[in-house]
Amino acid sequence: MKCSVFIATSADGYIASSDDGVDWLESSGKTDVDLGEQSDMGFNSYIASVDCMIMGRGCMEKLASFNLTPDQWPYGDIRIIALSSSIKTVPDNLKGRLELYSGDISRLILTLEEEGFRHAYIDGGVTITHFLNEKLINEMTITQVPILLGSGKPLFGFIDHQIKLKNAQIKAFANDFVQVKYEVEYL
Repeated sequence: MKCSVFIATSADGYIASSDDGVDWLESSGKTDVDLGEQSDMGFNSYIASVDCMIMGRGCMEKLASFNLTPDQWPYGDIRIIALSSSIKTVPDNLKGRLELYSGDISRLILTLEEEGFRHAYIDGGVTITHFLNEKLINEMTITQVPILLGSGKPLFGFIDHQIKLKNAQIKAFANDFVQVKYEVEYL
């Protein structure tokens, strides 16, 4: 099963500020630029390529805090699994939209593959790091936002082996965001 990442970071590598804020994603760069057909920076095309999503508990809690209406829901009807060993129930506003899983992630991937799933979207810094340490990520698209936060939640935690990123594809957007897509090779 292909597992890939599509995420944004500050220029200094943070996915959230120290207070878990992500409002800088909307206020950074040239906010008055019309990106036209690139306004989603490839997200809709990416989400159409996946058939399931695996996110961490923190990502699920942040998603719940947005209180999205059905019209605002960005993930369509793909199957979403949130990893958590501490939370046993889905937040009320996400019931019916995602399920919880606690256990071995390699086993989860095998189970999803046996069920016919072919491409998983992996989201959340801790979860991405776990998947990298298990050598499960095949591809990463990282959009760098033109802001230095100075501190916060880093995209990557401790990675226990070297990983080669190759075949870079780079896009620069008119709002000063830069997106790099890499294939992942484990050494």
